Amino acid sequence: MAEHIVRAFDADLDALSRGVAELGGLAESMTTRAIEALVRQSPVMANEVIALDAKLDALQQELEEKAVLTIARRQPMAVDLRAVIAAIRVTHDLERIGDLAKNICKRVLAITGLVQAPKLVKGVEHLSQLVLTQLKDVLDAYVERNAEKALAVWEHDENIDALYTSLFRELLTYMMEDPRNIGVCAHLLFCAKNIERMGDHATNVAENVY
Repeated sequence: MAEHIVRAFDADLDALSRGVAELGGLAESMTTRAIEALVRQSPVMANEVIALDAKLDALQQELEEKAVLTIARRQPMAVDLRAVIAAIRVTHDLERIGDLAKNICKRVLAITGLVQAPKLVKGVEHLSQLVLTQLKDVLDAYVERNAEKALAVWEHDENIDALYTSLFRELLTYMMEDPRNIGVCAHLLFCAKNIERMGDHATNVAENVY
């Protein structure tokens, strides 16, 4: 590519990367607040997160359109093309993480006011802390283009899977011990699954870094 085209492409790619970082920050914030809404049993916080989903979707759509336009105008090759395609894939995973945060908040609205022991939520909170760490680390890896950090996120995904399996069994045990726990635990199982899937999407982002 001619020098002026290279400069223009670099500017486009930088703008795209900044947009992806903004999208990641929003998805991370939604996830943090969704878990807080679950732990506090706060319908107000849950509704705030649900309302943010439209902003996340609009930003994701805008970034995808920018990426497609960059490909059409600059016609990048090899590594440059891969970087743009990776950005598109990352935005899809971040948008899905936001959707999962919204889904958790819908469960919060469903279980607010139901009698429950704090121990029922503890395991879900622990799982979410692992996933939030993964999400923060993978966003840092993307911004820094740090393949080593991304690989570490990918390798730690099995820890999330193992904890989810353990939590699944724990919640089933609570349900069998006391039928009054069935309703709440069923919703918490869905929350746990959504959080585990967030970890999968963080791993997908990691794969697009290294």
